[in-house]
Amino acid sequence: MDIDVRGPRFGAAVTTAVLAVALSLQNTWVLGWQTLVFALGAAAGVHRSPYGWAFRTAVRPRLGPPTQFEAPEPPRFAQAVGLVFAGLGLAGFTVGPQWLGLAATGAALAAAFLNAAFGYCLGCEMFLLLKRATVRAE
Repeated sequence: MDIDVRGPRFGAAVTTAVLAVALSLQNTWVLGWQTLVFALGAAAGVHRSPYGWAFRTAVRPRLGPPTQFEAPEPPRFAQAVGLVFAGLGLAGFTVGPQWLGLAATGAALAAAFLNAAFGYCLGCEMFLLLKRATVRAE
């Protein structure tokens, strides 16, 4: 079942705000929350993550009907990539080195911002590249 493209973009906007707070304050609790959100999005799909739920219940009813849809697999993969970077950031901030926390959280923030501001999902593009590479290898 395809998903409304506005949902992942809304989630990316919320993620951008959360990661900006986590990075600027170097707050492990805020980053831990975002890591959990990424884990839920990777495991259950972006439409079942907390931000997906917020979009479905609070935002989508106020918008017109969707005109564009996308397969759920690329955004789900992007959530898994975000989970890796947020997890590395959390590890860097809690056990060190500090630069790892800053770099990994900053990278996740940059990717979320690209999706929120421009609709360019780096994790989705990675998914498509990997899919093409595996199809050619067969």
